[in-house]
Amino acid sequence: MGYVTLATCALNQWSLDFEGNYHRIVESIVAAKRQGASYRLGPELEITGYGCNDHFLENDTYTHSWEILERLLQNQDCREIMCDVGMPVVHKSVKYNCRVIFFNGKIVLIRPKLFMANDGNYRELRWFTPWNKPRVVEDFQLPRSIAQLTGQDTVPFGDGVVATKDTCIGVELCEELFTPLSPHISMALDGVEIFTNGSGSHHEFQKLHRRIDLIREATMKSGGVYLYANQCGCDGERVYYDGCALIIINGQVVAQSSQFSLKDVEVITATVDLDEVRAARAVSSREIQASSSPSYQRAHVDTYLTHSDELHAVPTKPINVKYHTPEEEIRYGPACWLWDYIRRSKAGGFFLPLSGGIDSCSTALIVFSMCMLVTEAAKEGDPLVIRDARIAAGLPPNDEYIPRDPKEFCNRIFHTCYMGTTNSSAETRSRAKDLAQRIGSYHVDMNMDSIVSSFLTVFKTITSREPRFKVHGGTHAENLALQNVQARSRMVLAYLMAQLLLWVRGRNGSLLVLGSANVDETLRGYFTKYDCSSADVNPIGGISKTDLRKFILFMRNNVEGLDLLSGFLDATPTAELEPITENYVQSDEVDMGMSYDELSVFGTLRKVAKCGPVSMFRKLLVEWGSFLSPTEVAAKVKRFFFYYSINRHKTTILPPSYHMSSYSPDDNRFDLRPFLYSASWTWQFSKIDEMVQAKKEK
Repeated sequence: MGYVTLATCALNQWSLDFEGNYHRIVESIVAAKRQGASYRLGPELEITGYGCNDHFLENDTYTHSWEILERLLQNQDCREIMCDVGMPVVHKSVKYNCRVIFFNGKIVLIRPKLFMANDGNYRELRWFTPWNKPRVVEDFQLPRSIAQLTGQDTVPFGDGVVATKDTCIGVELCEELFTPLSPHISMALDGVEIFTNGSGSHHEFQKLHRRIDLIREATMKSGGVYLYANQCGCDGERVYYDGCALIIINGQVVAQSSQFSLKDVEVITATVDLDEVRAARAVSSREIQASSSPSYQRAHVDTYLTHSDELHAVPTKPINVKYHTPEEEIRYGPACWLWDYIRRSKAGGFFLPLSGGIDSCSTALIVFSMCMLVTEAAKEGDPLVIRDARIAAGLPPNDEYIPRDPKEFCNRIFHTCYMGTTNSSAETRSRAKDLAQRIGSYHVDMNMDSIVSSFLTVFKTITSREPRFKVHGGTHAENLALQNVQARSRMVLAYLMAQLLLWVRGRNGSLLVLGSANVDETLRGYFTKYDCSSADVNPIGGISKTDLRKFILFMRNNVEGLDLLSGFLDATPTAELEPITENYVQSDEVDMGMSYDELSVFGTLRKVAKCGPVSMFRKLLVEWGSFLSPTEVAAKVKRFFFYYSINRHKTTILPPSYHMSSYSPDDNRFDLRPFLYSASWTWQFSKIDEMVQAKKEK
């Protein structure tokens, strides 16, 4: 038999936090050894943190990485276990994203990444070069201090595998799992039994299903044990790495860490029987392919990974995979991201303009969810969470305060404000106040008509003209300007409040301003540039209005004391920037000329399906043709692209938003498209008109 205990982990590493990253790596190694593991896998680029971006172009980043690796090689806690860590390495003046495998103070193999993640949120080809020499291993000249420490002048570098006395281990690095011709196929045919994947994979709606499906399929088809490690937390970017380390054997999950956690270090282990892998591979057709498969160069290690006393080893049984619903993902993902942001920025809390609508309500509920996670972790005695909670609350780390009640903690770190005008309704004011009371935020209620009037008085003094709303006979230009001055005044007030509310409460520091513009409004450009959307961070910037409504419904049904959320769900979405009359109440969807559900469809086709106007029209003609005429479909497509085009410039100033949607229009990172268009789309729209005419003539 071949019982072996293996460990993998999720680490909350932080870009360029070399000292902190080192201690978290060591903590995970110690935990793996304590649980009897003979092999420990860590996440991608764990020494530097994954999101260093252009810092990977700096020599310092590589120098410090070797300094940290030197400390790991010297550390006695890192002995008697094979360790696999991620770091950047320069080989022959070329920068590579690498795994470094070491055992008992000596480097066994440096394995560079073969296929780069270079779309969506990722730009790895900007910093690294893929290793384009399949199954080729070269000599790597170690830095002098490492060579003196290990007694090795050179070590193997390249597409090789590690062979112990009892098994063989191969690396499949993050993106390589997602490629059509994944390395695990050829490695399995050459006898590799344990596959390791140190990853840096971000959270997106239901993405975990894809990861697990790919690993299950890989190990069912090829046989093998698959170790998956991942970053967790916000390491300085818009994305949240959602952990969920995994151990899978022959398609069965035997260990899974949490997907959303406030823990900085989470280690899982499993004892597996390698004989099960060998039995699964006893298939004639597979053995014929394996017999002619090209060989990998092996880096040999004079040790056993399997247990010497197998009579007392107990294989880990398969488990049911834990998947979160989309509503739970909204509840926990952005909450964990915000917790990392507040504790690492050393801010004194958050400030949110609370309007009484769906979007700001969702943002407030996410902060409250964060407070719930913090108090749950504190009740469990997590010393790091307790320390960081004290600091966030303006207390010294050695204070005796322990956050036990989410409402009480929320009152310390979360500040909300209703910024009303004469155009605001009593209903939204009441909803904002009631929600603040239920979740415990420190709430302020104000009327800002005098501020808006001051701006308009200055304008009237200069021009001798007084603009009017459209309901009072004003033009479109007047109506829009009068709305925008209210929205932009709120932005100035928000930052004033954020900088001074802690002072009002007798505390030092300032607050981070939260935005609450959803992904659909950003796509359509339905927000005022430099209004309340101009915040420090936006936890809902990648979430659609449709999903936010489902989230609020989920919170109403699952969190005690939030029955008042029905009022938010029943209300018509409105900006409340125009006067309310007997015959007119402003409505978001009427203003936009399209529904939020339609925006989700447009966004998915534009980004995910990569559709321009003509191909979008063709697809929607099929999807909507049963209830809309070709002329109506064409009008909707043209309207969307017109407003998308004229408002695209607004995305250049978006605050950093939690990435969650596959059709996010975030110009700063995810969606690299122009911000200046010919909004008439003359050629494209004429082609649509031709197709509409052709339909009519049939």
